[in-house]
Amino acid sequence: MPKKPAKPAKVPVHRAPPPQQVRIIGGEWKRTPLPVLDALGLRPTPDRVRETVFNWINHLRGGDWNNAAVLDLFAGSGALGFEAASRGARSVLMLDSHTPVVRQLEVIKDKLKAGAVTIMRGDAFVTALGMAQRGQRFDLIFLDPPYGEQFLVKALPLCASLLNEGGLVYAEAGEPLPFSPSDGAAPDWLAPWEQVRADKAGIVFYHLLKLHEKSA
Repeated sequence: MPKKPAKPAKVPVHRAPPPQQVRIIGGEWKRTPLPVLDALGLRPTPDRVRETVFNWINHLRGGDWNNAAVLDLFAGSGALGFEAASRGARSVLMLDSHTPVVRQLEVIKDKLKAGAVTIMRGDAFVTALGMAQRGQRFDLIFLDPPYGEQFLVKALPLCASLLNEGGLVYAEAGEPLPFSPSDGAAPDWLAPWEQVRADKAGIVFYHLLKLHEKSA
C-alpha cells in the first residue's frame, strides 16, 4: 500500500508582541496612547510618575500653560513633551539624536495635529549650547536621559543658561541627585540648583529643580 505523502511541517507563527505604549495623562489629548519604539531600548517616564510631576508643575504655574515655552532635551517616546503640549503649552521643542525616534515623533505630531510642537534631530549638548548662545530661553526643561551615563552632570549646567527667570527643570535619574552627600557639600554641577520637589517610584528617581535666586 503506497505511503501517504508526508504532511509539510508546520511553520510556527510568531505574532508580534503588542507595541509598548504610554498614554497622555491630561489636557486636550488625554488618554491618547503613544507608541514606544522597542529597538532603541527607550525608557519612557511611567504614567504614574508623569501624573505626579505634572501635578507639581501645574500647581507651581497656577494651572497656566498658555505662555509656557518648553524644551524636551532627550525626547525619546515624546511622553513629556506631548503631555506639555496637550495641556496648552505655547511651544514645545522636542530633541532626539536617533533618526527612528525622530520619525516616530513626527508621525505622532501629525496624528495629533500638534502645531505647537517642533521636532529636531541632533545632539542634546551641542544643540543646547547653540540655543544658549543664541539667547533662546525656556520656562520648563525636561531632562530624561539614559540612566547611568552622567548626562545630567553635563546637561544641568547648560540648562542654567537656557531658563527664563523662575523657570523649572524636571530631571529623572536612576538614583537620587546628590544634594545631601555624606561630606555635606553638593557637587559643583548641582550648586546653582534648588530641589523644589523630589520622589521615587521603583527605580525611577525624579526631581523638580529651579535655580537659586542668586544664580538666576
